[in-house]
Amino acid sequence: MTDDNSASYAIIRHNIRTYRSAGVIAVIRGKQNAESELKKFEDSQDSSDRHEGWRYFIEKIALKAGTDPAAATQHRQAELEGRELKAQRETETPDFPPPHRPR
Repeated sequence: MTDDNSASYAIIRHNIRTYRSAGVIAVIRGKQNAESELKKFEDSQDSSDRHEGWRYFIEKIALKAGTDPAAATQHRQAELEGRELKAQRETETPDFPPPHRPR
């Protein structure tokens, strides 16, 4: 497993009230660096923005530091959808076939 200092971390902006994600805002190398950048975003955040529910968190990501935030957001979304699909497949029971969907 990759060491925390050499791994990349995405800083993600999300709304805790609406559960809406604003996506990845930066990809940083090293957990400490990512936590430091996260604090900078929080410290510069307008109080009304925070009151509306916007927060930041870090997440380990398999991309290089400095990756374009839009590309990192697309990559992260594809990973999330893949995990969700896998979980759905694992929870399907063979006794009950999936419902028939007319085309």
